[in-house]
Amino acid sequence: MSNDGRMQSWEDRTEIPLTLVSLLFLASYAVRVLDPGLSPQWQDFWLAVTLASWACFAVDYAVLFILSGQGLRFIKHHGLDTLVLVLPLLRPLRMVRVFNAVQKRRAEPTLTVQARVILYASLTAVLLGFAASLAVYQSERGAPGATIRTFGDAVWWCCSTLSTVGYGDVAPVTARGRVVAAGLMACGLALLGAVAGSFSSWLVQAFTREDEKVPPE
Repeated sequence: MSNDGRMQSWEDRTEIPLTLVSLLFLASYAVRVLDPGLSPQWQDFWLAVTLASWACFAVDYAVLFILSGQGLRFIKHHGLDTLVLVLPLLRPLRMVRVFNAVQKRRAEPTLTVQARVILYASLTAVLLGFAASLAVYQSERGAPGATIRTFGDAVWWCCSTLSTVGYGDVAPVTARGRVVAAGLMACGLALLGAVAGSFSSWLVQAFTREDEKVPPE
């Protein structure tokens, strides 16, 4: 079996388990951020869960690195995997792999593929928005002059930013918060573009099929 075949086989076997691990990572991080009154024992427990989840990502990355046989070129060709390893909160971005499948099947577009793009992009937006809200809330809640003081404020800010509306009533003031905001803006544009493009393509195909059903006069 070729290197690409081995990598694909590994990814097929690990995609669902790693997705569950990513949700566990997000849950453990959320508990530590949203409940600062946890006892030291529980704080240590959820921190261990977070680190164990990240270790799973590291193992996955190492296996793919070895199976690829590309050496350091793997880092260049798999930038998303590298980014997710460094910043595990971006794990939802792995779902954009479905866009690659769309590109490969562009010659034979189907409604099923387009529906998957919309589904995965929407799910990615929700998970990414939740992760960004947690990161911004953790950074901003105790900062001097901060307008994001509750998790509700963070969620509201995230919704307005991810949707590219940007009311400006609340905004991050810390350097870390602004870095998260910049990344969220870029992701918001990309995800909205993917969903809008796929939905438009679906409408065009639907109307085209209806026109084909109408008998010529």
